[in-house]
Amino acid sequence: MSVRRDTTVLLHGLWTHGALMQLQRYYLGRLGLDAVCYSYPSVRLTLGQNAARLAHFARGLGAARINWVGHSLGGLVILRMLEREPPLPAGRVVLLGVPYTDSHAGRSLAASRLGTHALGHSMHEWLAAKKPAGYPGREIGVLAGTLAIGLGRLVARDLPSPNDGAVALAETELAGASDRIALPVTHTGMLLSHSVARQTGVFLQTGKFDHSVPAG
Repeated sequence: MSVRRDTTVLLHGLWTHGALMQLQRYYLGRLGLDAVCYSYPSVRLTLGQNAARLAHFARGLGAARINWVGHSLGGLVILRMLEREPPLPAGRVVLLGVPYTDSHAGRSLAASRLGTHALGHSMHEWLAAKKPAGYPGREIGVLAGTLAIGLGRLVARDLPSPNDGAVALAETELAGASDRIALPVTHTGMLLSHSVARQTGVFLQTGKFDHSVPAG
């Protein structure tokens, strides 16, 4: 198998499809980054099952270096995979609106039988799991939104502020992260944002976000 150039894999969040990441893929391509979108069953399978499938996909890429970009639940799938599959190729990670420490909206949704089913096995597994303090050998960038508009506020009316309409800023904290940045975008809107893509690209290329750019 011939070795491909560096590749970036983009993962969507809960209830969505890889197609939702195509605009970010396009933006990253304009920045010179070769990227692919990966789809997975966000409700039906457990986090461990999705992580194992993602690792299998990654090995099939034949790339010497793989970067990772995960939105919401997609970031949790990436982290679980890296936790369990350390021999994978080196590469940086960007987490977009990922509820790492907890999910107030998720727990509120799980309070009802219908909500429990809608939340799916992967998110339930993460909420119940002990969170790793870090991921040795991986440079991780945390990008969070602060524009509080979204369905999460309907599910959890007391969602802590600041938040992106689904995930609170505090819930995105990861002690072992290399860098973090907050932008005025909503949870879903960050997938349409050129500014988010630019900051993602900067981190993937340098290991740091560009804090010289005004947040607005």
